[in-house]
Amino acid sequence: MRPTAPQPQPWDVHRPPRAEGKIFLVTGGNAGIGYFVAEQLAATGATVVLGSRNPAKAEAAAVSIRSRVPGARIRQVRLDLAELRSLRPAVETLELDHLDAVVHNAGVALDDPPRRETRDGHELMFATNHLGHLALTRWLAPLLSAAPAARVVTVGSFAAKSERLDLDDLQSAEDYRPKRTYGRSKLAQMHFALELDRRLRTSGSAVSSVVVHPGGALDSLTPSRPPVHVRTAGERLRGLPAGVILQGKHAGAWPAVRAVLDPGIAGGRLWGPRVFGLRGKPRCEQLWSHLTDTTLAAQLWDISCELAEVDPSLGLVAREARGNAGGMP
Repeated sequence: MRPTAPQPQPWDVHRPPRAEGKIFLVTGGNAGIGYFVAEQLAATGATVVLGSRNPAKAEAAAVSIRSRVPGARIRQVRLDLAELRSLRPAVETLELDHLDAVVHNAGVALDDPPRRETRDGHELMFATNHLGHLALTRWLAPLLSAAPAARVVTVGSFAAKSERLDLDDLQSAEDYRPKRTYGRSKLAQMHFALELDRRLRTSGSAVSSVVVHPGGALDSLTPSRPPVHVRTAGERLRGLPAGVILQGKHAGAWPAVRAVLDPGIAGGRLWGPRVFGLRGKPRCEQLWSHLTDTTLAAQLWDISCELAEVDPSLGLVAREARGNAGGMP
């Protein structure tokens, strides 16, 4: 059974608790918010695995983190979330006996009008942002179940707040608009994470699932981390007015980092920036009204598992009931 979580305590975003001996995987850990999640987690003494589809970019991120965090324990794994069949072999290469948390951060956003599909015939943003993370959770299930109290932390988006899902057109075959399709893919991801926690509680698993979002995080407000991110003086000056209501990606990482590390955070909750949900230190928010639709979430779960070709149980079971079920079929 999942232990009762203690109440969240005062949190210092600049001095999170130590986490030696813990192992965390961050998808998309080579750039953007994912990079800063990885950097901040590495500073706690944990082992951080950078999941990236580009090994060269992952290596550059690892070099940058080590330059700022002496002795950082950084590993890499090639993850292409758009290639669902590649995820099980990728997890097997980790050769871990447990995983304390996975941060589902990687994502793709298309600005160009044409709709693109993966090799499996899925719309690219829906496949990468939602189906890929769902399938990855399935193959990580034995490692998560083997940890004392693992976390699945899903990085959603403010772009999902104004969107609604159409279960008859999940992959935007009939109505494709890039920004809308991106927002809906992130909304699907958030619904999945909340439904995941409900099912984990029902099964008696010690694993929990938390949803976070970074608020408004801009490159122009993000400190340089060459060669991963380089901010010019001009960009910094142009970004100053936006800093009144928005923030950089280093601050956008704070809700995810807290969701990984704070033992007082309960599953099934939404965390985001304190000031209007756009900037500031992380806080627990009330679930957006459309995220409380459990019937839609359950329907989405079944459809998504079928599309991703994974068992709807995702292999996540209570620790004491694992036995032979912990292995991958």
